Amino acid sequence: MNPAAPSAATPAETGPGRSASAARTGRGAAPLPGRVRTAPVPATGGTGGTGGTGGRTVAPSPLDPGASQDPHGIHRRLREEFPLTYDPLLRAWVLSRYADVAAALTDGRFTHGHRPGDPPCARAHVDVDTAALRSVTERTAYVLARRIAERPQADLVADFCHWLPAGTVAAAVGVPYRDMMRLVRGRAAGALAGECGAQIAVREKALASFLGNVLSDPDQVAALRDAPAALVSRAWTESLRRDPPVQIAVRRTAAEVPVSGGTVPAGASVALLVGSAGRDPERFREPDRFDPLRDDPGQLTYGSGFCPAVLLAGIEAEYALRALFAEMPRLRLADGFRPTPAGLITRAPRTLIVRPGG
Repeated sequence: MNPAAPSAATPAETGPGRSASAARTGRGAAPLPGRVRTAPVPATGGTGGTGGTGGRTVAPSPLDPGASQDPHGIHRRLREEFPLTYDPLLRAWVLSRYADVAAALTDGRFTHGHRPGDPPCARAHVDVDTAALRSVTERTAYVLARRIAERPQADLVADFCHWLPAGTVAAAVGVPYRDMMRLVRGRAAGALAGECGAQIAVREKALASFLGNVLSDPDQVAALRDAPAALVSRAWTESLRRDPPVQIAVRRTAAEVPVSGGTVPAGASVALLVGSAGRDPERFREPDRFDPLRDDPGQLTYGSGFCPAVLLAGIEAEYALRALFAEMPRLRLADGFRPTPAGLITRAPRTLIVRPGG
């Protein structure tokens, strides 16, 4: 991506940015400007933040050391103190609050991006047999579940999540099983999902996070074991909010855009922190909690329009649970194992070690 020059715009001190959680609710401190990590704070007439004697506050980066293992502290500080900042590591302006990220994903002033389910995507898919997709997804999920049901231990990422999205597409377009992994990520995927064919890898990660969220909580296992499709769908949406497979989406501005903390200049690269937006306490109550029954749901991974990639992701989540619980009624995480998401641009558990027989 091209660098956005920090001097191209000076975020307004009087803009909508706020310095901390309290300030976000209108209490106390003056708003902070957007800041550049490696250059002097833009002259805005304000005092700005400082760090140490005679120093200044420097915004953290989503690419800082340790961010792959635990980005949430960085995201929290960006939302509260640096709603608009230029990051030289990303070579882009960074937006981290839900309101700004959600707007940028649909605002026509942000270009050069594609999200499955957005209106242009929905218009491209007009002839998809939903019943057929459900059938092949169900069949594939049960085949995969039966292959691991008798093992004393299994890794659901390697043995299930890696194969279900690809296998579903392969079955839908008639690719022989022996050729599945070689073809399905290219020609076969494109035949079904067009521009969204590359979403197979994203669906793998989303499914791994979903299963990790469910299996980490015995109450969720009990609630979702025989749940109707509507409840599974809510749990899927909640997992996409809490642990989106795509953490950072990149866009470019076609014009100046006012946001929290100032104004993004025209022609600038912008990094949208989807992972941060999904845990913004200004939008979601108890944002770190996985709660399929929350009354303030929402997610930013997929748009709201029709798209085979979006449809398949939800169907795969539903039949993954049904097949795994049907073939392994006592399925649980292995003793002492807890899912550990990792990744910067995309993020999900790399392993899900389970005991199929309890």
